Amino acid sequence: MSLLSVGLFPLLALLNAPLQAPVVRRVQAPIRAAVSNPDRVVGQVAPPNPTSVLLGTKLYDGKKELPPIWGGLKVGTRRLVVITGASSGLGLWAAKALADKKNYFVICAVRDPEKMDRAAKEIGIKRSDYIAMKLELGSLQSVRDFVDNLKTFTPVRPINHLICNAAVYRPADPVPAWTDDGYEMSFGVNHLGHFLLCQLMLPELKRAKNARLCIVGSITGNSNTIGGGLVYPRAEIGELEGLRQGPGAEMVDGGKFDGAKAYKDAKALNMMTITELHKRFHDTTGITFSSMYPGCIAETNLFREKRQWFKTIFPLFMKYVTGGYVPEAEAGQRLAQVIDDPECDKQSGVYWSWNGNAQQVGLASRVLNKQTGKWEVQVQGAGGSGGKIFVNQFSGMISDSRRAKLQYDYSMDLVKDYL
Repeated sequence: MSLLSVGLFPLLALLNAPLQAPVVRRVQAPIRAAVSNPDRVVGQVAPPNPTSVLLGTKLYDGKKELPPIWGGLKVGTRRLVVITGASSGLGLWAAKALADKKNYFVICAVRDPEKMDRAAKEIGIKRSDYIAMKLELGSLQSVRDFVDNLKTFTPVRPINHLICNAAVYRPADPVPAWTDDGYEMSFGVNHLGHFLLCQLMLPELKRAKNARLCIVGSITGNSNTIGGGLVYPRAEIGELEGLRQGPGAEMVDGGKFDGAKAYKDAKALNMMTITELHKRFHDTTGITFSSMYPGCIAETNLFREKRQWFKTIFPLFMKYVTGGYVPEAEAGQRLAQVIDDPECDKQSGVYWSWNGNAQQVGLASRVLNKQTGKWEVQVQGAGGSGGKIFVNQFSGMISDSRRAKLQYDYSMDLVKDYL
């Protein structure tokens, strides 16, 4: 196994380095379409949300959304899939990909249902194919309220699939932002809110036939990848001292705050949760648990906290230098594939990736071509548009069964009051 194009790594590290300078808050070029059309919500148009604004504010006002009714009549015989963070980026396009198949009804778990409706209209998701329901992952009470409303919407029909997609990425934060429950924002939203959601949804998924639960992972949390192993800071959860401490801990490993590392650590916990859910529940429930990395979606609101020069250069770098660029629509189709493709129901506890056209940065691996029976050299782990789905490998840290169990048990202690 050998690394390709090592000379690109310093530039890649520069592009992904945390930015400590003040965040540019004004929407600038090249997002001219968003400026000329202020009603547009699809695309990389969201403004930054700096820590200074979040300090002392509540993410969830405690006002429980009125429960939707007549869900059974609206859904019909279609399979029910819940997607968090479905109002933009990967989640939005996955919602469209599943809705377009005509045999899914999508429940969009979002912070702003009105924004979801506008986004769905922009990209052509029919009102008869989805419903937007309020979920604030930075509040454990909101997660509980969402599930209560969800059960009201479908009191008889079980939920068939759950996709935990929503995420925040705050690399420019000089100090931590906090959830309503006192957890560092990346950990609280990306991991703990989803962890509670999974626990509350497990009884629903157990009632369904051929249920699947997918938590979106990332190469940045996998140290055996280019983006995770050679771009610092690396994900490292240590002995989970911060997770054991609970509210007030700045980092999962108990160390000093680093916004870029906080995101990567949370993604590592996401993937470890999948391995542990598989061990605990797959054999007894039949639920398929998986994680996936859709490739580098370089133009997404996930980078809202980055400065404008990064948001301009990074997509060009991924398109024309590494070849690792994946459009939002294609990434959404990939996430939908993990839920819909029969092949993805045959293995549980795995990490799906696509071997696209990223030929400049990646790992040259000797792979058996099952169709020809011959061994071939392929570039894997770099993403890129196109290519076929394959089972990628988790890093040693994520595959560590001792720490996977530890993080699961610690997380259960943190959410037990909401179960």
